[in-house]
Amino acid sequence: MARNAAATAEMRDRDPSKRIGALAALAPFLMPYKGLMAAAAAALFLTAAVSLTLPLAVRRVIDNFGAENGEILDRYFMAALLITALLAVGTGLRYALVTKLGERVVADIRRAVFDRVIGMSPAFFERIMTGEVLSRITTDTTLILSVIGSSISIALRNLLIFAGGLVLMLATSPKLTGLVLLIVPLIIVPILTLGRRLRRLSRDNQDWIAQSSGKASEALLSVQAVQAFTHETATRSDFGAATERSYESARQRIRVRAAMTVIVIFLVFTGVVCVLWIGARDVRGGGMSAGALVQFVIYSVMVAGAVGALSEIWGELQRAAGATERLVELLGASDPVQDPADPAPLPGRVTGDIRFENVDFVYPARPDVPALHGFNLHIEAGETVALVGPSGAGKTTVIQMLQRFYDPVSGRILLDGTALTDMRRDNFRRVMALVPQDPVIFATSARENIRFGRLDASDAEVEAAARTAAAHEFIMALPEGYASEVGERGVMLSGGQKQRIAIARAILRDAPVLLLDEATSALDAESERAVQIAVDKLAEGRTTIIVAHRLATVKKADRIIVMEAGRIVATGTHDSLVAEGGLYARLAKLQFTGDAA
Repeated sequence: MARNAAATAEMRDRDPSKRIGALAALAPFLMPYKGLMAAAAAALFLTAAVSLTLPLAVRRVIDNFGAENGEILDRYFMAALLITALLAVGTGLRYALVTKLGERVVADIRRAVFDRVIGMSPAFFERIMTGEVLSRITTDTTLILSVIGSSISIALRNLLIFAGGLVLMLATSPKLTGLVLLIVPLIIVPILTLGRRLRRLSRDNQDWIAQSSGKASEALLSVQAVQAFTHETATRSDFGAATERSYESARQRIRVRAAMTVIVIFLVFTGVVCVLWIGARDVRGGGMSAGALVQFVIYSVMVAGAVGALSEIWGELQRAAGATERLVELLGASDPVQDPADPAPLPGRVTGDIRFENVDFVYPARPDVPALHGFNLHIEAGETVALVGPSGAGKTTVIQMLQRFYDPVSGRILLDGTALTDMRRDNFRRVMALVPQDPVIFATSARENIRFGRLDASDAEVEAAARTAAAHEFIMALPEGYASEVGERGVMLSGGQKQRIAIARAILRDAPVLLLDEATSALDAESERAVQIAVDKLAEGRTTIIVAHRLATVKKADRIIVMEAGRIVATGTHDSLVAEGGLYARLAKLQFTGDAA
């Protein structure tokens, strides 16, 4: 909660004067569709021009009501019908083109943002909640879709009508136009004054929506824990509070926008009524024809309507500017872990020789607690090394550092003599297979979950990996065997079954470096024995790092590294470490005899 509140506060502190300029960031997404934009612009100009032509036809009809030749009147009516048909076709074409452009651009934005964040290191997600990222990809892009697919084209059309109508008003009656222009400053002042407040409220509203989404995502992903600790009421209260804050900020935004709309429309149409009054007096005095007055009034209404529409659309543009800024933040976010500009190639045949050289590391969220300190370790190619020690000793951190989810504060990590920071992350990660402590299961079939380890694997290879991981029997017991859907996060599977799926995935990957982080912690004794045999076979000829609390699973390791407080405190085989005494001997005695003395 503190992290999310800090992120929200940071977003609110940005200079509001720059927010409308965020819309310029949409340009790179619009430029690939110049042809579509040109066609939409042509339709836009057509509808605006046709709309401005219609009052001319109306004037001719009114001024020729008394004409003896009925054909003239018929021609003007036919022209009005033709203009109406062109307006209808142009409006439909504009809608189709602009909507297509909006959908295409927003799809590109969503993909660009997702492509960016999916490659971010875990350090990035310590600063922002996943739910907030999802909110930006969905809610914020929906706002942008509304603007590109509707608001911008409406705004441009109204700008054209405003400019063209003003020119034609001037041509019809300079006197009346001058009177109308006296009202313009009265209209601009509330737009500028209230617009700034509306901009801030729009951004606040989006921030609270994102926070509400983040709380919902966090709670739903941990729904079992919420229910197990009877935390439903408090969770509902937290989500309700964030939702109410979102509603309250939206209510304030709506109130300001409504006030701005009322003020602008009142001033505009008051001016129109006054001008109509003066114009009617001119018609009575013979200064202008009735048709000219009607033409002027129509143009005045069109111009006034355009101003009113622009005042409403201004609020939409403010919201879209805020949404664009939030998305640009993700696109421009810096990742603490970066690939080198000129990466070193991965060796042709990776043997799995690993070195940690004087590595110091602290997690960004816990800068005062060293996770690794002066850590030195050399793991030879093909060696099986076990990392043991109490919780918080830094065992899992070693696995994360080896996959370069984080970079050391100092020191370096090498694979086959090349520093990880000198290579592309996706290159050296291809030669590693991971079985995490909390296995990740996707909402797809059992077969595809295993195939996640190697996407080009055949069904036979998937089944072979499952057999080796002691997963074949329970998979075949599922309703549709390997094709069975396992549910979101594997809710259809037990903890042990999830872990065997993860082990089968690592077996299928067939990588020279095998990383097992508490890989058998969720297995029963029988399954653990079967999997342990599979792991022993899999480890042959591979560099294997095993993180374990259960020492029975690491007794056969070539070397056991005992860690405490981010340091190596002892190294040796199981027998030598037991004989040596110290931390490992105490842990072994506690686990094998139940006596910690």
